[in-house]
Amino acid sequence: MVEPAEPTIIASRRLRSTIKSWRRRGAPPVVTLAPEARQQQDLAATIAKLENRVQILAEVVRILLALIRASGFTLAAQRLPEGAAKAGILRAVASAHVALPLNTILKIMGLSPSRYHAWRRRSVPTCGLDDRSSCPRSSPTQMTVDEIASIKDLVLDPSNRHMPLGTLARYAQRIGKVFASAATWARLVRERGWRRPRQRIHPQKPTVGIRATRPNELWHIDVSIIKLIDGTKAYIHAVIDNYSRKILAWTIGASLDPSATCAVLIAAGKQLCSGAVTPTLMADSGVENVNAAVSATLLESGLRRVLAQVDVTESNSMIEAFWRSLKHNWLYLNSLDSMERLRSLVDFYVQAHNNQMPHPAFHGHTPDEIYAASAPTLVQDLADKQADARQSRLVANCALSCARCTVSPVFSAGLHLHPPAS
Repeated sequence: MVEPAEPTIIASRRLRSTIKSWRRRGAPPVVTLAPEARQQQDLAATIAKLENRVQILAEVVRILLALIRASGFTLAAQRLPEGAAKAGILRAVASAHVALPLNTILKIMGLSPSRYHAWRRRSVPTCGLDDRSSCPRSSPTQMTVDEIASIKDLVLDPSNRHMPLGTLARYAQRIGKVFASAATWARLVRERGWRRPRQRIHPQKPTVGIRATRPNELWHIDVSIIKLIDGTKAYIHAVIDNYSRKILAWTIGASLDPSATCAVLIAAGKQLCSGAVTPTLMADSGVENVNAAVSATLLESGLRRVLAQVDVTESNSMIEAFWRSLKHNWLYLNSLDSMERLRSLVDFYVQAHNNQMPHPAFHGHTPDEIYAASAPTLVQDLADKQADARQSRLVANCALSCARCTVSPVFSAGLHLHPPAS
């Protein structure tokens, strides 16, 4: 086992090595600086270090400003209810005010001078910076606590649930409790979330009416009144098929004549095939539908009449929905100056409704196609075309990508794969 070398021996070896190095390299030149020159050298080094630090800080500030602008953050559209956040901003402004003017600091922060000074005034211990209700002395006309409590009691009282809010506000004035406008009541109810005991108990109206299972099973007939520019009235009679929503027949008259109802029924009956099921006619209890002439026509045609909301609980809403679409989507957009003009407008819309306009309930089919059971593959064809359009959209969007990006053939073929990164 080798004995460790003595410390003196190791030190002597290092000294001999150092002496050999001095002899080989020679003595280094000795430079002596005056105190002024040494001070200038230290100052230049300090300036270089500070310039480097300033450059780093300037780049950091530039990056932070870019991030703030990209995020869209601004104090102009933000509430700071916590006093600690406001106090932190005030301390930052006070620290930066040593080197920058106050207007420059507020402009950089996006903080208005009025808001800043309001925070400074409220930073005293008596007020605090936390959000609070406005001071009663600064708003002497605001509602008192007792008045707000009285409004709450009246609003939530079940014995007042039959009164609308505006009526309740005037009732409170009559009984001498609260003298405030209905708008003030509405604002307090909205801000404080007071739920009045006015929940509806009566059953809601049904959203789905009577529905047929095949064409010519159920018809609807009704009349609508249109007023022309000169004030004269026109009466439009129409029959609609419940299953297909197709307008089977229609007519226009200058008076509410029962013969017009008979005419549209006869015209609609001509579209029935021999041996077809006899339709059930749903109508309201108006005089144009319940009379001897209409009853004779129904008996001759073999139709069975059902009065809406009389013989059945359902309403005649399907034909009424067509009247609403006819009027608001077409007739009221044109000048109704004569009976002939009205007749041409109704004829155009009925043709478009039956042959051109896909009904939302039929997934792309028109009423004529549903009535005649044509175009059975239309839904699948539309789905295939939609898939092809989506495929074309993918290819077109990939072709507009950056020139550095390359799209693989598999991705161009429409598979759900991500393109390779550039």
